[in-house]
Amino acid sequence: MVCRSLSVFLLLQLLSFESYGGVLDTGSNVKACHEMDLKGLTAFKAGIKIDTSDRLKAWTGLNCCKWDGIVCHNETGRVSQVNLPEVFKRDDASFSTTMVGEISPSIALLTNLEVLDLSTSNNLKGNIPQEICKLSSLRELNLAHNMLTGPVPENFGKLTKLEAVYLNDNSLSGTLPTSIGNLKNLKKLVLNTNKISGELPDAVVELTNLVILDLGGNVLSGSIPNEIGNLRVLKKLDLSSNKLSGNIPISIANLTALTLLDLASNRLEGNIPTFPSNNSYMQSLAYLSLNNNRLNGQIPSTFGSLTSLKRLHLENNKLHGPIPSSFGNLSSVTDLYLGGNNISGNLPGSIGQMKELLVLSVPHNSIKGPLLKEISLIPYLQVLDLSFNALNISSIPKWLVEMHSIISLNLAGNNINGPIPEILRYAAGSLMELDLSVNNLTGPIPEWLGSFGKLYSLKLSRNSLDSGIPASVLRLNNLGDLDLHSNRLTGSIDVFQALNGNMLNLDLSDNQFSGGIGTLGKGSSGKNIRNLNLSRNKLSGGVPDSIGNLESLERLDLSYNQLSSRLPQVLGNVSKLVSVLLEKNQFTGEVPKSFLNLNRLQEFDLSYNQLEGEIPFGKPLNHFPISAFVGNKGLCGYPLIPCKKS
Repeated sequence: MVCRSLSVFLLLQLLSFESYGGVLDTGSNVKACHEMDLKGLTAFKAGIKIDTSDRLKAWTGLNCCKWDGIVCHNETGRVSQVNLPEVFKRDDASFSTTMVGEISPSIALLTNLEVLDLSTSNNLKGNIPQEICKLSSLRELNLAHNMLTGPVPENFGKLTKLEAVYLNDNSLSGTLPTSIGNLKNLKKLVLNTNKISGELPDAVVELTNLVILDLGGNVLSGSIPNEIGNLRVLKKLDLSSNKLSGNIPISIANLTALTLLDLASNRLEGNIPTFPSNNSYMQSLAYLSLNNNRLNGQIPSTFGSLTSLKRLHLENNKLHGPIPSSFGNLSSVTDLYLGGNNISGNLPGSIGQMKELLVLSVPHNSIKGPLLKEISLIPYLQVLDLSFNALNISSIPKWLVEMHSIISLNLAGNNINGPIPEILRYAAGSLMELDLSVNNLTGPIPEWLGSFGKLYSLKLSRNSLDSGIPASVLRLNNLGDLDLHSNRLTGSIDVFQALNGNMLNLDLSDNQFSGGIGTLGKGSSGKNIRNLNLSRNKLSGGVPDSIGNLESLERLDLSYNQLSSRLPQVLGNVSKLVSVLLEKNQFTGEVPKSFLNLNRLQEFDLSYNQLEGEIPFGKPLNHFPISAFVGNKGLCGYPLIPCKKS
């Protein structure tokens, strides 16, 4: 009905314009725009409330063909393009801008419009006007990276000349219109990162000229159409991060021109189809991502024919059986992710032929040992994650630590026994991440770990390590993540003066540390720490006021210790806190009113201490249940029993 009314209006405007001979006589030699174009652009300008580029401010006079961002047809003089993207050039310099407002339905007055680009302004709101369906000459529509809501217009299929549609990174909802199958000239359909729901219409497979189909990051459900293989010229297919279910269609093997296939993070199940169906097919496929689904069966050996492949993601499925030996043919692969499956057997010796491999990640499988020496033939390998397999590593081989290209080594959960292997010292100059957690390591943390000058992350949790933490480790300048929880470490925990200023995450929980934490937050040590867990030790004394200096702190866990004295008022000034766990200690006094300042707090527990007085009323404290305050005999007020009036 709206489009019919608009058609009558446009006809009247056209007749009115023709009575002027097609050009407004302004009494000068300045040639004016077509009257309908002028009205349409003026109405569009009125719908934009803020334009930081001032391009629209300069839209004055009658000759709109001279306006910034406007292109007119050489022969007809009609507006053919509106180009107002975020980044634009003026006098050979690039500028970034923002437009705030809504798209006026009067944009439909630009009846000869071929290109509409309002992308990346980030602040265009409201619906895509239904009237846009009247722009029958439109070839390209780019409204990406805005805040548009509502559905894709139902009559979208009337824009039969469309070749490219970019509506990605908005908040569009509703279902895809079935009329989309009428867009036979469409080559690029990019709608990722919206809230589009419903099933993928079968009409999509009629768009046989599609080169790019990107619908990732929506809430699409149902199955992938069986005829998806009809899109023979498709180069990029991204349906990731939806709720698609069922099997991957066998016809996907017909998409021989693909360079990218991303079906990750859905609910797809069944076996992976055998593709490519011929060794000469899919020779351009560089990115294959099927991870985070429910796929089972074995990895197709035909994947070894994908000789242009650079990144392969199959992690977090239910795949079983061995890694195909044909993977040795994947000489261009840089990233191989197979973790979180039921893959068994040994790593194939052919893996040493993957000369471009940078990341080999196969954690949480059932891969057997011994460690494959052919790994040492991979010259540029940077990340090696063999954690939580059945390797049963009796000793770390010298060839492994002499691979100085490796910067991240994860051997967690592989039954490594005895002291931390001294042979690791050979990797002191290269390693940035070392994870030996969940093994059977015993003895002290060695001083020589302090020579790992590039080390950023050290994880030794859930072993049987004893003694204290060497000061040389705490002083490592680049160390930002130290996880030693669930060991038998002892001694004083008051090590914070030795802590470097770059530490972000420190977990020393579930050990046998004792003493106080009086230096916590003093000086510059640990000033950037975000997550601090000292729970389940034997700590005593009070929490120092200097904790208020930890301005970046987000999570604090001091629970299950023997800490006493009053809770520091200054803790309420650490505004980034989202979690404060102080239960099972001996804190006394009242709950500081300053805790009401912790606006981001999501997790909070003061239970089983010796606190008293009235719980300060207000957000965020009144959002937490009784369990967060029980076990304090002198405490009263919401959500506990009301305080007695004096």
